[in-house]
Amino acid sequence: MDKLRMRFSKTGRAVYISHLDLMHTMQRAIARAGYSLKYSEGYNPHPQISIALPLSVGMSSICEIMDFRLNEEIDTRIFRDKVNGCFPEGILATEVYPAERKSSLIKWLEIEGTFEYDERRPEEVLDSVAAFFDQERIVVDKKSKRGMTETDIRPMIRSIAFSSREDALMVHALISAADPTLNPELLSGALRQLKPELAPDFASYCRIETLLSDGEIFR
Repeated sequence: MDKLRMRFSKTGRAVYISHLDLMHTMQRAIARAGYSLKYSEGYNPHPQISIALPLSVGMSSICEIMDFRLNEEIDTRIFRDKVNGCFPEGILATEVYPAERKSSLIKWLEIEGTFEYDERRPEEVLDSVAAFFDQERIVVDKKSKRGMTETDIRPMIRSIAFSSREDALMVHALISAADPTLNPELLSGALRQLKPELAPDFASYCRIETLLSDGEIFR
């Protein structure tokens, strides 16, 4: 069986499932649905299943991508419906199809976010927050494998826009998915580091779409 790709959403209570637990959840759901994952060969065989761009705990997504191989031929629609019946609340497969492109080609993530303020009205900080992200450089302390390093995150933001509603600022952005990777949480984190008076009291993010370098939707 050629490599298959599943697009799925992870929302609601499922956002608190860690990446490792999500992998186990996927393997159990496929088995309960009556299918058999293909295993690698060698001394330490492991199931041929991988999730592109692991999602941070607490973040939601409607565009997650998982590649896998099975030991049998399948009808992709029947497979999707069966595994959906085995997933926990908050995980839903939307498409299953043959994988043609490598997930390493993903360059941009389209994300939406919500900045909530306890004591300030969102429209009062809208222009200042937008001006902050309109700077040529936004240098923050960013965690890396070598510890905390100063990093300019502005080149990792292809576009960003803000709008206000009664109770929050709404964020819509295209950010770098790889080489380098920008965690959306660094958007509100940059405000906390550099402009704490503009920082939200609570921020949440959702991945909306995965894109190639030219902006085409990745499939």
